[in-house]
Amino acid sequence: MTMQWKLVCKQSDLVVDAGVAAMVNGEQIALFYVPESENKVFAIGNWDPIGKANVLSRGLVAHLQDEWVVASPLYKQHFVLSSGRCLEEDINVPHWSAKLEGDGIYVACN
Repeated sequence: MTMQWKLVCKQSDLVVDAGVAAMVNGEQIALFYVPESENKVFAIGNWDPIGKANVLSRGLVAHLQDEWVVASPLYKQHFVLSSGRCLEEDINVPHWSAKLEGDGIYVACN
């Protein structure tokens, strides 16, 4: 099955080393632009399953344990941007492949 890419926004809509919330196929996602990383852009679910709110896009981006992460603004758990895995708890948030192509930010959709 071929991966389908959906144009979500422009690079200029994102903030370096920070998140922005977007609606993709009816689901809130958090997009992160991290130019220092190999991937440059990441997409994870915006829902914080511990804090029970759509806030991950407002978290602080950091490089921790050799991973790019976002710290939830509520209880400060760290979620790995490339996988959605939480470093402190046995929990995951959804994640999607994302790419920067030209000025476009694309997210993989099934």
